[in-house]
Amino acid sequence: MGHRFPGVRDGWARFDGPAGTQMVDTAIEAMGGWAASGSNANCGGAFPAAADCDALMDGARATVARLLGAGADRIVFGANMTTLTLAFTRAVAATLSPGDRIVGTRLDHDANVTPWRLACDAAGAEHVLAPFDPATGRLDPAAVTGLIDERTRWVTVPGASNLLGTVPDLAPIVAAAHDAGARVFVDAVHLAPHRAIDVDVLGCDVLVTSPYKWYGPHAGVIVADPALLAGLPAAKVRPAADDGPRRWETGTPNFEAIAAIGAAAQFLHDEGMDAVAAAEAEVFAPLLDGLGAIPGVRVWGPPTMDGRVPTVAFTVDGVDPDEVVTRLATERIATWAGHSYAVEAVDQLGLAASGGVVRAGVVRYIDADDVTRLLTAVERIARF
Repeated sequence: MGHRFPGVRDGWARFDGPAGTQMVDTAIEAMGGWAASGSNANCGGAFPAAADCDALMDGARATVARLLGAGADRIVFGANMTTLTLAFTRAVAATLSPGDRIVGTRLDHDANVTPWRLACDAAGAEHVLAPFDPATGRLDPAAVTGLIDERTRWVTVPGASNLLGTVPDLAPIVAAAHDAGARVFVDAVHLAPHRAIDVDVLGCDVLVTSPYKWYGPHAGVIVADPALLAGLPAAKVRPAADDGPRRWETGTPNFEAIAAIGAAAQFLHDEGMDAVAAAEAEVFAPLLDGLGAIPGVRVWGPPTMDGRVPTVAFTVDGVDPDEVVTRLATERIATWAGHSYAVEAVDQLGLAASGGVVRAGVVRYIDADDVTRLLTAVERIARF
């Protein structure tokens, strides 16, 4: 599908998708088209361009909502997942009391760890993290549910690990949290590009995702229960809306980015997420198996295709991860080294002092030739 992604026409094998994908052509066109349209204005005015802004916001919310199985009144746009989560947790902090508990996991990206820790610190509440199995990269739901008690106010979990690709079983965690009267916050940044999401079926109270991980622009999205959006003490200026998603969208929206978000969501909707997952699995399986077969290479996390998305973390014996990605880059293969912001995960794996891992991800524009290039290059690095 390289013809839909202008950014991959330069000959690089772009396995850096877990950190941010190339934009799909329709998202690029939507962003540029909006900027050139003359509709740049603001919402709520009495002239046509202002009405266009209102229509753009409504349309993009509806498209993203359809992609995620939610109502449009749940969709909040923002700068990025981290900024949105920090704002959300600052509001949550005002509702916490000393002795309250927030339960998280060590499998998470730090954007779903540190904001909650800061909220707990501000309120005198307790923040605890459930471990995962370092041998398999899997999160036992019992490790999380065992920490949930009558003091628990929030449970925060990953939809998928951005480092290891692990997809936890969230259903028993959501059920246990709600049974205890707690709410559930799901970081779906690494899940949304690869799997169908239905917020109503998942049953979480809040879900966050990043359009730039699913072929859109650099932006973030929160999906939240409207009653929760209305009830939390959002930090906002006085003229801002007192209800609905605009209560949380501080300042003037990034209209050109929102035009592109809507287009990227429509692209995934048109493709069909089940078809996306099947196509990615076909490309990823040989990569996962191939890395596991190279002497001196260790794959971290789930060793099979079961319960994972197409992201793999690996190390090469005797070669620093930074050196591995530098050598790969000389062959025009883009990968990442280090912790990829999954600080707790790398620490639990015992790899913090040795430079973390090499991370490679399959997204919609990676093909079998790219996988062959990566495997050949890694085998060469491992041999010498």
